Formats: sequence, structure tokens, C-alpha cells
Amino acid sequence: MSTGKRLSTEEKKEIFSHLVATQDEVHNVRKSYELVTDHFDISEEQLKAVQEEGLEHEWPPLSEPVAVA
Repeated sequence: MSTGKRLSTEEKKEIFSHLVATQDEVHNVRKSYELVTDHFDISEEQLKAVQEEGLEHEWPPLSEPVAVA
């Protein structure tokens, strides 16, 4: 499944955003990892690295303000 391809920062940000949205939707980390790695054709190791980088740099949607009802 893994292509070992090099990901640009924009690709990583897209993957990170998709991961956050998927986790919010399915409420299951294991399933969200499977869905995102399949969708982007990346390895779980690549996804974990993207997740760590996204958290470290507070990529969107983490950096977006939260709407208060």
C-alpha cells in the first residue's frame, strides 16, 4: 500500500485536515487511520509523522477559531 512518496507541506496539511475530520466523524482512531491511509495511499508511519507535525505546528483545523453558540 505504501508508496513511500515524498509529501509536500500542502499535501501534509490536506492529509492532517482530513484525518481530524475523519476522527471527528468516526470516533475511532484505528478506523480513521485506515480510511485516511487508504484515501491518500500512504503508510501508517507517514500518517503518524504528518499527525505529529500537524499537532506541533497547529495546522488547520487546530489553528481555526472555535465558534461559540
